[in-house]
Amino acid sequence: MQNVLSLPRKGINWQNATSLTAVHLLAVPALFTFTWANLVSFLVAYWLVGSLGVGLGYHRLLTHRSFSSPKWLEYTLTILGTMSMQDSPDKWVATHRIHHSFVETERDPHSTRSGFWWAQIGWTLWGTAQNHDQKTLKRYVPDLLKDKVHVLIARYYLLPNIILAGILFAIGGWQMVVWGVFARTVVCWHTTWFVNSLSHIYGSRPHTTNDDSTNNWFVAILTFGEGWHNNHHAFPTSARHGTEWYQFDMNWITIRIFERLGWATKIK
Repeated sequence: MQNVLSLPRKGINWQNATSLTAVHLLAVPALFTFTWANLVSFLVAYWLVGSLGVGLGYHRLLTHRSFSSPKWLEYTLTILGTMSMQDSPDKWVATHRIHHSFVETERDPHSTRSGFWWAQIGWTLWGTAQNHDQKTLKRYVPDLLKDKVHVLIARYYLLPNIILAGILFAIGGWQMVVWGVFARTVVCWHTTWFVNSLSHIYGSRPHTTNDDSTNNWFVAILTFGEGWHNNHHAFPTSARHGTEWYQFDMNWITIRIFERLGWATKIK
């Protein structure tokens, strides 16, 4: 197989490189400004964004439609997902659907066949990354493009984080903004990307799949259950990733809670 990194990628993606560098630098003051209030802001935001936003909203609901929910909840989870600063929901979902369609091939956006660092962060810094053109979006996310609210959310996907920053500043000043926005974003970036990298390199493979996906307990803890990745690639539309009793899957527990509340139906 031709190495992904040998393919023409149009050079460095300066927009992404600048954004990633800036946010990482803005997160550095968190190393010197610890308070319990700042830590609480970090943990609450990390759960809201990483679990409800990315894991449930972007991944299990929008990408794989592993359960259905009322539109108000779908939009709420999507807005929480935008606060991960992992691009607009339509581009995120398109990227992940492309990943599943061409996993471990030269058309996979973040194949580990080109190494850990490519799958972890390199793919975001080179070429088009997630900057899909309209033709690609129409092919992979026609459902989102037909929904006027999703189109609006995608257009203004940076706004929720700006609002959050204003709220945190009013509560705890710039230090809380550093913890609840910038430090949380950096950690959420890398833990999400661990699913692309570590969960395709290290771990167990109870299911035979046409890819290198693994079940990685460390990644599962950090991502509220997304690290049971071999299970996920074996059953991609399943709402439950931690299929064994000892595989803790917070996102699955949340879906079951939503089901009890009447907010989750048609659970696969």
